[in-house]
Amino acid sequence: MFGNGLILIAVFAAAYAGTLCLRRYALARQILDVPNERSSHVRPTPRGGGVAIVMSFLAGIGMLYAKGDVDSGLLGILAGGGGLIALIGFWDDHASLPARVRIVFHVAAAVWALFILGGWPTLDLGFGSVAWGIAGAVVGVVGLVWLLNLYNFMDGIDGIAGTEAVFVASAGALMLGLEGGAPFPLLMLAAASLGFLLLNWPPARIFMGDAGSGFIGYALGGFALHAVVTGVTAVWPWLILLGVFCVDATVTLVRRWLRGQKWYAAHRSHAYQWASRRYAGHRPVTLAVLLIDIVWLFPCALLAQSYPQWAIPTVLVAYLPLVLLALHFNAGEAEEAGKRS
Repeated sequence: MFGNGLILIAVFAAAYAGTLCLRRYALARQILDVPNERSSHVRPTPRGGGVAIVMSFLAGIGMLYAKGDVDSGLLGILAGGGGLIALIGFWDDHASLPARVRIVFHVAAAVWALFILGGWPTLDLGFGSVAWGIAGAVVGVVGLVWLLNLYNFMDGIDGIAGTEAVFVASAGALMLGLEGGAPFPLLMLAAASLGFLLLNWPPARIFMGDAGSGFIGYALGGFALHAVVTGVTAVWPWLILLGVFCVDATVTLVRRWLRGQKWYAAHRSHAYQWASRRYAGHRPVTLAVLLIDIVWLFPCALLAQSYPQWAIPTVLVAYLPLVLLALHFNAGEAEEAGKRS
């Protein structure tokens, strides 16, 4: 029987090799992202490499389950709902689906996760808990659907989505380990994402695609909800770890909605996209996001975890500079308006 360390290495290697194979497949089938006025890249690039993350991660989780290191509920969330999200994303990568079709499957997967968890019966406020019954389940479903979609929205420049996955999964694993939880399932996601990232680092040789980005967003949300419902952590540290993506996507959506634009329509008005144009490259922005994650958000998340009575104020403090940065980089503004500012 493989030890967990060997499984981690195998997942990383499988993700890397799988990404190489998917790149050849995409090139042969001409499954390419062709640059247009809404793109942040300049040359046709294969897409769909995130499938390697999904397959290698689920294989690793299956091996952990066989060893008794993953409970059946978490496995059901990741393999059942996550598999559905990956399949609909793979379909969308090959033949663009209407948003209304995608959202039906997204809601179904989120409902499945909350069904397995038995809802989200109590909200930990740090100084006490509030029983919110069916409202908790509704918030959980909406939050999970939003997270998997915002992760897709934020997968717009080389390396950013893969880097965020490695960071959040690794930091989340450390948090779980400190609280007596099981860190290896999250480390599997970090290993799979790292294997893909080697080929997605700027300049990217392949893009993640909806199958990968949607799955990662759903998986991270599933891990967070599982940890919250089982009492290992509160929700607040997870919100902090995902702060860059949550803030950029939400500020952008709100400002676009206020301007009367469709939230699901393709665009390049996220703060990170503005920043990549301002600094004429993807790498500086991806590295800056990683620096913010490590230097600012990770310590804030540990603080919220260690001092739960201060968790909500810590979220607000952690998010404030991110909101200011998003506004500074014109998140949600029309490109013409941003050029004039």
